[in-house]
Amino acid sequence: ISISIFPPSNACIGRYILNMQITSCGHTYQRCLGDFYVLFNPWCADDPVYMDNQAHREEYVLNEHGILYEGVHKHITSRPWHFGQFEDGILDICLKILDMGASYHHGSDRDHCWRNDPVHVSMVVNHMICSHTTNSIMKIPENNDYLKGTKPFSWNGSVPILQQWYNGRCRPVRYAYCGSLASVMCTVMRCLGIPSRVVTNFCFPCSIENPLGINEMFDGTGKILCGKDKLWRYHCWNESWMARRDLNQCCGDWQCLDPTPLETGRGLACSGPTWVRSIREGELDLDYDGHHMFSRVNSNYVGWLSQNNASKTKFFCDAWPCGQHLITKSVGSEQFEDITGSYKYELGSVKNKEAYYRAYRRIYPGYCNASNCHIERELSSLKNPFLSDSGISMRLKMANCPMYGEDVQLHWLLENLRNENKSLKFNLCAQIITYSGCPMDQFWKESMNVTLGPREVKKIPLCISYSQYGPYLCDHNIMKVVAVSDPDCGEVLMVSRDIVINRPPVIVKLLSQPRLKVPCTAEISFCNPLQEDMKNCVMTLEGCGLFKEPMTIDLGTLASNQQARTIVEFTPYRLGSHRLLANLGCHKF
Repeated sequence: ISISIFPPSNACIGRYILNMQITSCGHTYQRCLGDFYVLFNPWCADDPVYMDNQAHREEYVLNEHGILYEGVHKHITSRPWHFGQFEDGILDICLKILDMGASYHHGSDRDHCWRNDPVHVSMVVNHMICSHTTNSIMKIPENNDYLKGTKPFSWNGSVPILQQWYNGRCRPVRYAYCGSLASVMCTVMRCLGIPSRVVTNFCFPCSIENPLGINEMFDGTGKILCGKDKLWRYHCWNESWMARRDLNQCCGDWQCLDPTPLETGRGLACSGPTWVRSIREGELDLDYDGHHMFSRVNSNYVGWLSQNNASKTKFFCDAWPCGQHLITKSVGSEQFEDITGSYKYELGSVKNKEAYYRAYRRIYPGYCNASNCHIERELSSLKNPFLSDSGISMRLKMANCPMYGEDVQLHWLLENLRNENKSLKFNLCAQIITYSGCPMDQFWKESMNVTLGPREVKKIPLCISYSQYGPYLCDHNIMKVVAVSDPDCGEVLMVSRDIVINRPPVIVKLLSQPRLKVPCTAEISFCNPLQEDMKNCVMTLEGCGLFKEPMTIDLGTLASNQQARTIVEFTPYRLGSHRLLANLGCHKF
């Protein structure tokens, strides 16, 4: 007997049991034929997750390989990620996630009807990633302390994380950061049939008191001081494709879902789903958490000089606006796609201002009847004055692209815009910054007197040696260099630059062509570029369809300039596009 099943487009997703009942000669027999799964179907035009572009379906549903974008907006780095949504057992784990999170919106799961709605399913998954009180999939380290778990940046893919959560009685896996949270969510959503992708936003504000303003405090040496507000260098979240019946949408569109718990005024919470177009239009009453998502791509940066904790002064500086660069992996390509225009109109355009005014009136009820001119005056009074208003132009330009072990070379460019001499004293410093904007050690300080003649342009070379920054960098491969003028000289001028220190590459070379169920070998090589030993070196290998679980190789201690070369053997166990990932960890990173 050949049996075909055609579930309706509004069927609840999940695992079903198929029973057969036969009546013959007055007797009835029942037999279980097995079970089957019903998922969302982006190929079906009647399904709320329908996506009509085949190339997009292949990228956002079928592709198991992704890329995470990190770094800073002027130096974007990338690293591969294995989503692994088709690995054995992952579908059952994803359905277990829905079981564990079923009471999030509905009190109990006696009624499964919500499981045919991708909006409610996405909310449950979003909550379960890191916000569930006891059974969330991952946990974020407190105070950057992850001695009791796995380093957040050492994960290569979602499969080991989901397997560890499932096999560990659904206890949170330690530890995560925003990139791994968004990637695990992307795996779950793709596994359930919902097209999804990971998005990175550079210059991401996290403010508790002022939704549309982010304040950063500096002392007289240029050191960033700890405060309530944090300017994340980047932040990752998830986008999923669905038609929102609750918003009367007849066609699918991207919805923003942020599984990282952030301060929202009602405590730490994840956000979404929020219609991306409503963020661009400033229609904040339309959707879940709209005002939070709008502020995360539209906040204004304000830099302050704190003087003896008694007073504060605004800098003259050219600040990079928050949320001006949002990117994701391109369809069918290893390059990134700039999707900033999906979240906001061009900065300074009429439509951009109209959306901002519309959102401002909803976020600040006291301005609900204010004119556009009134709001614009209020905004102008909060912003930093431009450097050009002081008659000086400054910027820090990279002279090299430093890797671990190399010195950082910069050019400090100054220009006098006036027809008179300028004499200023500057304090310069460098400080380690986490990706989430937490200031760490200040490891370099210097003072310098600068004299500029009328209309003079000067280029001053700066060098920060590895011996100065190396002991402090650790996992945080971002430093901030600041030059701030002495307040005793009059106007306070500031210029800064975030610098990413690249990690040394791990070279992967296949020695034979991978074939199904045929042993294959690969050579993994790495060279220690430091002028010191690298201790506790561990290589982790992972690959969908290549390794059923990650392979760990203990390399011990690598001397300076020592080349480590390892041959590994594996047997591809399923068809598909395979990619071997290698990640090196040591006492330095």
